This record gives sequence, structure tokens and C-alpha cells, in this order.
Amino acid sequence: MKTIGILIFLLVACSPLKAHTINYELASLPQTDIFWTYLKLGFEHILPLGLDHILFILSVFFLSSNLKNVVIQATTFTLAHSVTLALAMYGLIKPVPAVVEPIIALSIFFVAVENLLIRRLKPSRLVVIFAFGLIHGMGFAGALGSLGLPPGSFTNALVSFNIGVEMGQIAVILLAYLLAAKWFSDKPWYHKRVVQPVSLLIALTALYWTFERTFV
Repeated sequence: MKTIGILIFLLVACSPLKAHTINYELASLPQTDIFWTYLKLGFEHILPLGLDHILFILSVFFLSSNLKNVVIQATTFTLAHSVTLALAMYGLIKPVPAVVEPIIALSIFFVAVENLLIRRLKPSRLVVIFAFGLIHGMGFAGALGSLGLPPGSFTNALVSFNIGVEMGQIAVILLAYLLAAKWFSDKPWYHKRVVQPVSLLIALTALYWTFERTFV
């Protein structure tokens, strides 16, 4: 956890400040239209565009198929990435993609490997999820920064984008639950035949992304 904290500090403290991108094309839209526009963008950044974030959420899901526990973790993740996303979009921090993207991949690897090593959800995982959420928020900032925020509607756009992201995460969780956990999570072979193979595949994918984003 200290290592994660140091990485976040470096990403924040060692980066120059940068003002948010302004999208003047959306400035004339009513607040309701802006809300729905950014809500849709947030959802689409998870489904279908956010494969790395999907794999992170699936890694969270497969340790405990209890929907309440998974949703709590997903919401913790959303709250965390909302913080760094807002800081980045308001120009208080400037995440460095060359550093952030490999760490995002490593966060997926870490959570997936954890599924292979432990069988029960521990309270400490919420701390891990929150820490990684801060880092993922810096990744979201890159996507949202390319679109920009409408002048006079920064808060509306940020809130609706984050709600869209949360809805996308919940959709991933519900799909995973309906396709696998609802029918098989109480089976004695579920962890060995479902959780472990899926987690291993996610871990290998994340490890590949880490090297790719670091050296390519």
C-alpha cells in the first residue's frame, strides 16, 4: 500500500498543472442534454470501449459473487476515480499517460492474482480498490480530456460522466452474475473451474499490457 501511495504522490506532485479542455460546441446545449451526453460517454467508456476497466471489475467480481459486496467495491472504485478525474479535469494535476497506463494494467494484474491466492473477501480489499480507483481516474481523465468540458457545466458533465461509468460497471457485474455466478457460484468446483481460469487469463492479459505499455 505504501508503494501505491508513493506512485500516486509522484503522479500528482511531479506533474505540472494544466487547465481543463473546454468544449465550446456543447456550451449552447441545455443542462439536461449535457447530462445525458456525458452519462452516455461514461457508460460507453466502460461498455464497450473500456476493456481494461471491464477486466478490473471482473477481477473484483470473481473473488466474491455476492452482489452487495461487489457493488460496494465497484462504488468505492467509482468514488476514488471521481476524485482524481475531477482534479485532472480542473487542472490541479496532470497525469502522465506513459506512467498511468502501465500502472492501470498492473492494478488489474494485482487483483486477478489475488483471486488465485485467497478465497475470501477481506475488508482490506476496499482500501486496495480505492487506491487503484485513484489511478484509474487518471486514465479516465485522458479520455474525457480529449472531449473537454462545456463552459459553465463542468460539475454537471463530471457528475454525469461518473454516473455513466458506475452504470457501465454495474452492467458488467450483472452480466457476469447472470452468466456464471447465479447458476454455479454455490458449486464446489466453481472456484477451481471458473474463478481460477478466468483470473489467470485476466492476469496474463494485464501482464502483457504492462509490458506493452511500458516498452512499446
